[in-house]
Parts: sequence; C-alpha cells; structure tokens
Amino acid sequence: MEQIFDKIPKSSVEYVRCLISSENIIFKLKKSRRTKHGDFSIKKNGLVIITINEDLNAYRFLITLIHEISHYFSVKNHGVHIKPHGIEWKNTFKKLLLPIINNDIFPDQILKFLSNYAKNPKASTDSHSDLSFALNNYNISKSKHVFNLNNGEIFRASNKRKYKMIKKLRKRYECMDVSSKKLYLFNPNAVVEEIIYE
Repeated sequence: MEQIFDKIPKSSVEYVRCLISSENIIFKLKKSRRTKHGDFSIKKNGLVIITINEDLNAYRFLITLIHEISHYFSVKNHGVHIKPHGIEWKNTFKKLLLPIINNDIFPDQILKFLSNYAKNPKASTDSHSDLSFALNNYNISKSKHVFNLNNGEIFRASNKRKYKMIKKLRKRYECMDVSSKKLYLFNPNAVVEEIIYE
C-alpha cells in the first residue's frame, strides 16, 4: 500500500491514508494501459483489488486513485448490483473529491477544471477535454495529441493505423483512415504515436 503514497502529491497523503487505513484493499501498480488509467475489481473470494497505471503524473494518479476508491465505497455501501458509474458512484466520488479540491494539492491550472468536472463526474477524466489537457501538461513525457495537428497532416494513432487530419469540429476532430478512406472522430487529447511525412 505504501507504494501509492509515493505517487500522489505529498499534501494529499494524509487524507488518502485516512480513507483507506481501515479498509482491506490490495493496491497494484500496472504498466501503462491505453484504455484505462485504473481498475477496481472484487474477486470471487471477496478480495478487493485496485490497479493504477504507474506512469501517471501525481495529479492524475490521485484523481484516478480517488475514482477507484469511490467504486469500492459505492459497492460497500450499496451492493454489487449498482451501475459502475451510476448515481451511487457519482455521489461517492464527489464526496471523496471535495476535501482535496484546493490549492494545497492541485495547481490552479488543474483546479478550475477539476472543480467543474466534480459537479457531474464521468467515467473518465479524458471525457472532460479541458481537465485532460490540464492534467497532460504535468506528464513526464510530453506526447503529441490530435489537437496539436494541422489539417492535412498524416499520423499514426495508438491502434497503429494511419489517419489524415481533416478538420476540427465542435468538440472532436474529424480524421480519415488513409487505407479505408472512412471518416472517424477523435477526442482532442488522443495520443499521436507518430507524424508521417509523405
């Protein structure tokens, strides 16, 4: 359990320690996963496991940790048959986030978007593009994202396929699969693995 305390802002350690000190949860760090930052599961024997990607910056790690702990308390208080990101989880997540939404833990750049996100949290912080952009600014390795591209640029996405940037829409970016010519919508913060110069 101690390993997670090295991954979050020091000013949040005491709060998190109090949240989980009397709970029987196993925490595991995982290598980067493309589809998720963290995971909550209950095994058949009742063992509770929370996994979090080890490469997350401290702020995203903390939010993900609270997200997954919220799953635990939602199930503990309301049973296993609730929706994973239903009203029980949303209310629990908001309640657990509230004490840490302050300048002692988060920089202003993140705080203003986190406060907005906490009003009606979604299944992933990536679905709140402003918050996701703000969090990405604190990543150790600076990735290029779809929103950085110019119209007409060709890039390789995380699925290894090549796409051509067509245009920015209201919230997403329209891109064309180079081989099939089909159009797809990308989140602005989708990671670009490589820009291809042809």
